[in-house]
Amino acid sequence: MPETPADVVQDDNRGAENSVPCRVVVCRDCCCGTVKVSGDHAAQTARLRAVAPVRISECLDVCDQANVIVVQPSAVGRAAGARPVWLGLVNDGDATEDVAAWVSSGGPGVAPRPEILDLYTFTPPRRVKAT
Repeated sequence: MPETPADVVQDDNRGAENSVPCRVVVCRDCCCGTVKVSGDHAAQTARLRAVAPVRISECLDVCDQANVIVVQPSAVGRAAGARPVWLGLVNDGDATEDVAAWVSSGGPGVAPRPEILDLYTFTPPRRVKAT
């Protein structure tokens, strides 16, 4: 039976925390995941769920980048200094496969981000708290 990310434990004496893979947040609200943006949104979500835990989010306030996916580092990735990676305009199967392959390899802080994903990477605007 092939290993899934949740089954893989690195042998570095840090225990079960290494078995938790990176996580994926998929925006599915007013623009992302709707008929406003082309693509098979259900297939995209299913493909990403095949390689990592996926959380469906309401609007992430970057509608101009729809479909938005945020890859959050695992505990090992965070320990290596990795931060969440925001990907936008992930609207076709090839882009989804590139994200899935990177996530399967460990994601931020664990596996180098494939250069092709640089085309999708963006920095989200800072949210300003109302006073």
